[in-house]
Amino acid sequence: MIRRLICATLLATTGIAAPATAAPAPTIADVDAFLKNAEAKLDALSLDAARIQWINATYITDDTDALAAKSSAEFTAFQVQLALDAAKLQKVAGLSDEQKRKLDLLRGSITLPAPTTAESAETLATLTTKMGSAYGKGRGTLDGKPINGSDIEAAMGTVRDPAKLSEMWTSWHDNVGAPARDDYTRVVGIANQGARELGYRDVGAMWRSGYDMSPEAFGALTDKLWRDVEPLYQALHAYTRAKLNAKYGDAVQPKTGPIRADLLGNMWAQEWGNIYDLVAPKGAGELGFDIGELLAARGDDPVKMVRIGEGFYTSLGLAPLPNSFWARSQIVKPADREVVCHASAWDIDNQDDLRIKMCTKVNSDDFITIHHELGHNYYQRAYKAQPFLYKNGANDGFHEAIGDFVALSITPQYLVDIKLLDPARVPSEDPKDGKDIGLLLRQAMDKVAFLPFGLLVDKWRWGVFSGGIRTTDYQVAWDALRLQYQGIKPPVERDETRFDAAAKYHIPAQVPYTRYFLARLLQFQFYKAACDQAGWKGPLHRCSFYGNKDVGAKLNAMLELGQSKPWPEALEAFTGSREISGAAMAEYFAPLKAWLDEQNKGTPTGW
Repeated sequence: MIRRLICATLLATTGIAAPATAAPAPTIADVDAFLKNAEAKLDALSLDAARIQWINATYITDDTDALAAKSSAEFTAFQVQLALDAAKLQKVAGLSDEQKRKLDLLRGSITLPAPTTAESAETLATLTTKMGSAYGKGRGTLDGKPINGSDIEAAMGTVRDPAKLSEMWTSWHDNVGAPARDDYTRVVGIANQGARELGYRDVGAMWRSGYDMSPEAFGALTDKLWRDVEPLYQALHAYTRAKLNAKYGDAVQPKTGPIRADLLGNMWAQEWGNIYDLVAPKGAGELGFDIGELLAARGDDPVKMVRIGEGFYTSLGLAPLPNSFWARSQIVKPADREVVCHASAWDIDNQDDLRIKMCTKVNSDDFITIHHELGHNYYQRAYKAQPFLYKNGANDGFHEAIGDFVALSITPQYLVDIKLLDPARVPSEDPKDGKDIGLLLRQAMDKVAFLPFGLLVDKWRWGVFSGGIRTTDYQVAWDALRLQYQGIKPPVERDETRFDAAAKYHIPAQVPYTRYFLARLLQFQFYKAACDQAGWKGPLHRCSFYGNKDVGAKLNAMLELGQSKPWPEALEAFTGSREISGAAMAEYFAPLKAWLDEQNKGTPTGW
């Protein structure tokens, strides 16, 4: 997995003990020795640890669960000790900027810090491994028959019977989410105790401290960014609700109020592209092609799809993926064992052992996901020469945005360039034909629809970690945030015997989620910068920088920085701006926003 999720297998000492009463205070030389020793041990320990995590994710058994839990526990204890020592050494006078940065990264790099009390690390690791394993083995039902996570996600995008959609949604949330409630509550208590030992108020404050600004400033930044894009989301919501009402009628989807969550083509209503056929405007909405159908017609299989994704990056002048990538990746779901199908990119040895883990299907969504995951891999390889503590994205939103901004370049022209689409079938750019509205609406159904979900997942967790959301209110708080930000509601009544938050992978897997919200905005900034560098003169959404090696060189220069500089410096290196903004996304979707406003005249907006 990307490096932040690597766990080590051996418990080691930090190399710097807490000073005895009579010992001299630590010096700058002591700090240098500590950092050198810490990075060397982290680097050395990570290889076996990554292999254990990989095996557990691609071969789920009681034995691999036990190995992963043991590995995670030992690493967490090691990492906590490093963080505690780093916190002490931050008080040494005369630290250089680099020393300060590395100490701060050590102190705040733990996703779930265990306290130093006996067996806390083991308990935390056992609980998180158990929840992750249960998610991977989770089942819902369709027509009363069990259906696994990968297949039920696909079915949610194709089934149009509201009764069946409700069955799948409810069974998945009940079977996968609810059983995790008690374990999750225990994890919150243990991890909060660990965060306080490191000097943070709670785990949520610790997560928000990882953005080169205070937790309060980062929280305010996310609120500002949401205000930038909220009008666009509300316009899309109103239009989609009207189309769903026309499809299903008032009894299923009323003309006003929230949208029923299971009708949006996705288990979590986080992306709506799977129901594009229900909302596409007549004429303009018929794009004339479907990427999945084009791939199937040409006989492309999942491996070929990954080869195409690699080809985008090599067209920018970046080196091909190593042979080991093709030998060791999980590209399709094995038929003989349980695996975690949630797509992820892995950097096993912090050098060149790059892999992806997917249960790829020949469809449009997975074609785009491949371009996204390979963005992680190319980022990982770009910063491999950095010191261990800098082998990461400028911030976690950067890591998610790289592949997404490349995927924005999956335009009709790109599909022509890779000989997947006949040039005669490229949608017209003539405004009279309105085909651009169809292209933009299809993009917005994923990119814009995701924004509130990308924000609220961690809004909920921040509240849980801070105590603002009580353990007795997990479900009601989750439903309230979903209503407030997304304007959706469950298809059936929910109560506190449920735990719908944990039916989303990133909750039991303990993966911070704000990175995805940031990535949705950053990708458009990166995309606009790349198109400007390529000299693109047409509508922004038609731009493809495929094959532009000048863009590739400038991109790689940013990627090579890793986390060695504060993220505004990395952002400036590629885009010329030091601020994350929703302006590029607004520019991209401006023609659609004007069209949606016209369509929504006389229709209530909001819920």
